[in-house]
Amino acid sequence: MVGQRGVHDARLSIAMLGTRGVPARYGGFETAVEEVGRRLAARGHHVRVYCREGNVEEHLTSHLGMELVTLPTLRRRTLDTLAHTGVSTMHLLAHRTDVAFVFNAANAPFLPALRAARIPVATHVDGLEWKRAKWGQAGRNYYRRAEEMSVRLSDALIADAQGIADYYDREFGALTELIAYGAPILENVGSDRLLEMDVRPGQYHLVVARFEPENHVDVIVEGYVRSSAEKPLVVVGSAPYAYEYIAKVRRLAGHDTRVRLVGGIYDQELLDQLYGNALTYLHGHSVGGTNPSLLRAIGAGAPTIAYGVDFNREVLREEGRYFLEADDLPELLADAEFFDDLTNERGDRLRRRARDYDWDRVADEYENLAFALAARETSGPQRRRRRPSLAVTSSDVIGHAPSAARTSVTPVPPPDLDVSAARVHGPAGEGAGPSPDTAAANTQPSSLT
Repeated sequence: MVGQRGVHDARLSIAMLGTRGVPARYGGFETAVEEVGRRLAARGHHVRVYCREGNVEEHLTSHLGMELVTLPTLRRRTLDTLAHTGVSTMHLLAHRTDVAFVFNAANAPFLPALRAARIPVATHVDGLEWKRAKWGQAGRNYYRRAEEMSVRLSDALIADAQGIADYYDREFGALTELIAYGAPILENVGSDRLLEMDVRPGQYHLVVARFEPENHVDVIVEGYVRSSAEKPLVVVGSAPYAYEYIAKVRRLAGHDTRVRLVGGIYDQELLDQLYGNALTYLHGHSVGGTNPSLLRAIGAGAPTIAYGVDFNREVLREEGRYFLEADDLPELLADAEFFDDLTNERGDRLRRRARDYDWDRVADEYENLAFALAARETSGPQRRRRRPSLAVTSSDVIGHAPSAARTSVTPVPPPDLDVSAARVHGPAGEGAGPSPDTAAANTQPSSLT
């Protein structure tokens, strides 16, 4: 473990850059920045968050004790993040802080400037972005190269899931700080707002996701339509630029009146009631590490059927049910509806599991890491290149995998996790770690990854 809280009396100035900023209106990074930043500020540290122009309508200079620096960006999907991190880095070089947390390995091209200025920096590497179908070959190659730059130029690497830590160990032999996210515990959320959606408590299945291939909304809808489920499927979400994929989901839903595609929901109270009263929550995310929507769902006690990748198994363990193909879902949905008492019991156990994902502990670990960075006590840049491996092909990218390569996932507990490759800062007494809570709307400012 890096550093120990209570050993240090100093107060640090800490920069957080590479996200859309706060107030948190979009995804896991933004929620992590808000939840960690507010706690560090409350402990006396000066926390500066770099925000993108347009993140919120009003121009704020502070939020929950954090200093906000709002800077412009280029409104193009491929340049938005890099452009904003570039101008944020320029500002940071002129207004130094003791340490910096850079979110997203894609921002690695700006690490040399921070190193030249001798600002200790930890990079939160995010998930396996190069697997997202929205990126062409050039984009996937860029992300792979950025991962390597992050390893070679960061004073520390942060992973939010054991699967990500394992990936960096496997690819680079690199050490990561495994710092999990936090989950909100949503109890007594009420159900009065469900009337707006024409559903009743415990009488619907729920999806909350950005409409992108790697989130498998199409697979969920296709599997549901094939099922004999009696309870409707409420699908919350959309995505900018995803016109073809949205059209595909609509085609799969066809004229099945059980499927309700409601678009993005920006009302957190309504979203929380949807999570807290769903018979099941279906989670198709597959490449982004631990997902905030998943954590919000289990914090609300929603029995969860998830895409069977390591990130999701790490959170749900034996209380989850898992799928890989549309054909896996009819039986899972039928069991959930027929054995509804057992389904509800799984939800209760998942809510107890969510208590392991505590934002105060997460803030402790970020604070410890900040002190270690300031004292130059971290491992420092790891001069390692990617180990020889197969080149990235279309079959590596979610949405392009040939169907013959898919195998069904049996809903069994995941194997014991090997935590030797990471310094572990997970839920109490465990090696696997949490993830961010966030608003979970979807196209919107919220938990979607």
